[in-house]
Amino acid sequence: MIENYDIELEMRKFISPEFVFGIDSRFKAANFCKKLGARKIFLATDSRILKTFWFVEILTSLQKIGLEYTIFSAISPNPRDFEVMAGSEIYKQEKCNLILAVGGGSVVDCAKGVGIVVSNLQHIRNFEGVDMFTNPIPPMVCVPSTAGASSDVSQFAIINNFEGKYKMVLISKALVPDVSILDPLVLTTKDSYLTACNGMNALSHAIEAYVSSAASEFNNLHALEAIRLINNNFVQCLSDLNNLQFRAKMMLASLYAGLAFSNASLGCVHSMSHSLGGFLDLSHGECNAILLPHVVDFNFSSASYKYRKIAEVLNLNTLNSNDSEVKQKLINYLLNLKEKVNIKTSLKTKGVSSDLIPTLASNAINDPCNATNPRPPKRKDLETIFTQAM
Repeated sequence: MIENYDIELEMRKFISPEFVFGIDSRFKAANFCKKLGARKIFLATDSRILKTFWFVEILTSLQKIGLEYTIFSAISPNPRDFEVMAGSEIYKQEKCNLILAVGGGSVVDCAKGVGIVVSNLQHIRNFEGVDMFTNPIPPMVCVPSTAGASSDVSQFAIINNFEGKYKMVLISKALVPDVSILDPLVLTTKDSYLTACNGMNALSHAIEAYVSSAASEFNNLHALEAIRLINNNFVQCLSDLNNLQFRAKMMLASLYAGLAFSNASLGCVHSMSHSLGGFLDLSHGECNAILLPHVVDFNFSSASYKYRKIAEVLNLNTLNSNDSEVKQKLINYLLNLKEKVNIKTSLKTKGVSSDLIPTLASNAINDPCNATNPRPPKRKDLETIFTQAM
């Protein structure tokens, strides 16, 4: 059978860590650390995870095979540059040689930052941008605790330049961890709102990766499957947070979306969310949920055939609909989904005032995620989108 559509022929590559998926896979972390030559482990996490039963189980599994570790948990949501530097000092003082990151995107990103600093011996602020460091980070194993960030499989690290009040984007294939261990059981300790914000983050990853100007057949496959899984399981997951099937499908969706965006990059949703998170310390997933419909509105004409495909995967009725109608159906879907998952905020309710918009747009326009947005934005465009999202 001959395919009736053209595939992407431009040269592309696809990178991925080794990953293990399944219930109780968290117990494999110790074995992977040992196989990677751990003498002493720098164990990055946060204060909330320290209290969970499954984190204690991971510690016990490390102890059983005689692995030493030091715990660093002084990591904030939107991890700060000074937290990276503090962690790197502990890594060096304790003579660690491997990183185990147990947590969400903030923990993994901070741990990646620590890896950059201890291998390259400069301040983390010196490595902002694409391929800005020479020496690879130490071996790294991740146990992600959320279904949304996907830093555990990506070549991105996002660090808050605290004095500059913006998020630095660090990109390198050397930032892809060696192993990601995805255990859906760990998600059951996450509350409803965090689950909702992470689900919207994963959906934003998948949509932006699919419409990216750097997209390929490899990432398209993962992005569309992530969108399908989220559409079929997100709302149901929130109604039954202990259901391991729903949790597992959302974690799988996050994995697929992470593989997609790691290879195709992102777009204006993320450049603008990074600006909001850096300047106002707002939740990344929540910002994505607010911005996504407005960025779709801005981008649609530049990738209408791809947005049509997304609408089809979402089971929206697009038969005999023109582009304008499909765009509105897709925007309405995203707005309704945001309400269904109980994210009822706007930028205004999150403390964004109109006088801040020029600064937010100026910070966002410098973000490398704009480079693969299907419609190249200007600063004024981002100002308009921020204003619409108020």
